[in-house]
Amino acid sequence: MSQLHPRMKRERKTVALMIALYCRDHHQTKQELCKECQELSEYANVRLKNCPFQENKTTCGNCPVHCYKPKMREKIREVMRYAGPRMMWHHPVLAIGHMIDGWRKEPGPKKQKGAAETNRG
Repeated sequence: MSQLHPRMKRERKTVALMIALYCRDHHQTKQELCKECQELSEYANVRLKNCPFQENKTTCGNCPVHCYKPKMREKIREVMRYAGPRMMWHHPVLAIGHMIDGWRKEPGPKKQKGAAETNRG
């Protein structure tokens, strides 16, 4: 199992905290996420794990590849719209990092050492 790049670890943490903030305020949860938000969090983690851009990615909202199913994409957008502005108060360092990631140019695919350029499926 490969190690996650620090950029991807931060992205996972940011998304998890945004979902937790949304769940706490909308579903009145305390420590654990409700079932719906837990499913969204797990789904987001799988999407991040399988992201073809990895540490070179921009934010998902600015990505040229939309890998979320439409229902889940709308749910994560709702979470981001709510939690994004509030992250500056709760987790300012992660919020600023997420903002900077959003300014990244459209990413290119992750370069793999020794992989031939012609192996694009």
